[in-house]
Amino acid sequence: MNDGAEETQVASCACGSLRVTLAGPPLGVYACCCLECQRATGSAFAVRARFAEAAIVSVEGEQRQWRRGSEAGRWLGHCFCPTCGGLVFMRAEGLPGAISVSVGCFADPGFEPPARAYWTSRKPGWCTLSGVGEVARQ
Repeated sequence: MNDGAEETQVASCACGSLRVTLAGPPLGVYACCCLECQRATGSAFAVRARFAEAAIVSVEGEQRQWRRGSEAGRWLGHCFCPTCGGLVFMRAEGLPGAISVSVGCFADPGFEPPARAYWTSRKPGWCTLSGVGEVARQ
């Protein structure tokens, strides 16, 4: 039964201390293979879901932010849990009014796959992103 209320989704860090609740579906899901995302995730790429800032229902728990530059010369703010270090979401100068949430933080194996991949020229040679539209640069 749908009473007209939007469905919400919750993303949290590994220890559950930092949680963000969002209303509605993401605007898009993407993978990023830039070297900075590889370092931030400790993996070959990051997968994030982009939402409008207005979709944020709540952010609960203590958070820290680390701001870095990008190859495009703009800042990105990584918001993470100070207890477990999990990167839950980020904001980017180049995407005002948006928040990008780490898809793994939703702990939902049915979460929609990325539609695009950025900085694919930086991914390891063994890494394939089958069925994802590749975009060479952001």
